[in-house]
Amino acid sequence: MSWLEVIAREPWLLWTGTLLFGLIIGSFLNVVIHRLPQMMREQWRRECEDVVGRTEPEAAGPRLTLSTPGSHCPHCGHAITPLENIPILSYLFLRGRCSACAAPISVRYPLVEALTALLSLAVVWHFGPGWEAAAALVLTWGLVALSGIDLDSQLLPDAITQPLLWLGLLLSLAGLFSHPQASILGAAAGYLSLWLIFHLFRLATGKEGMGYGDFKLLAVFGAWLGWAALPQIALLSAVVGALVGGALILSGRQDRDLPIPFGPYLAAAGWIAMLWGDTINNAYLSWSGLG
Repeated sequence: MSWLEVIAREPWLLWTGTLLFGLIIGSFLNVVIHRLPQMMREQWRRECEDVVGRTEPEAAGPRLTLSTPGSHCPHCGHAITPLENIPILSYLFLRGRCSACAAPISVRYPLVEALTALLSLAVVWHFGPGWEAAAALVLTWGLVALSGIDLDSQLLPDAITQPLLWLGLLLSLAGLFSHPQASILGAAAGYLSLWLIFHLFRLATGKEGMGYGDFKLLAVFGAWLGWAALPQIALLSAVVGALVGGALILSGRQDRDLPIPFGPYLAAAGWIAMLWGDTINNAYLSWSGLG
């Protein structure tokens, strides 16, 4: 009996396995969200020093990577043990505090783990077992990491967007989500549309309304879903961004003069379009009488 036949007879195995694996991936994504911006800044510093000359001796010890040094408390340096690193359960058992110094642990960690698990379950539930679901999971995990990094540091790292862009183009060769012509046009249109808006806005106001990472993220969705999905993604992200951003400004939690990260709204809109884009379009056409 093949594993597909086993899953067909016992679907709870697939749902449970997806949730558990999603929790593990979410734990890793927490590391990516926390460390990748630091690694980027360190790389930029070294590159600047190579150009202008080193002004102070380089710090001793291993450089920061996603795997080294091991996870530790940022307050007291306590090394996180495997039992303290179980997704969600360890946070609950420790009551949100370091076991060594009792410093608070950010609630973001279990939230990212839970969100990743639930989004992973939604993807597998929607597509079922197969290559389409596997590819969609990779994109979903990348979007979670990008959203967290953008919220923290207003960066959308090329180390994530570029592999996702190329993966979307390659998947189009197999006809997953899109086809090569629509995928290539989508990647180009996604990048150039926001690039054009960026420069027009800067000419009109003298300000930069978004970053180049946003162009690349929309290009990712163009590569994965094709050019026809871009208007829906742009509309959804703009509406959600305007509503959430306006609410934050009115509540006093966001200064109107400070930039609001747009990446999470693009990520959410693109993810929704990947799963339910056709359903949304058909519902709109039926409601408007155009279908």
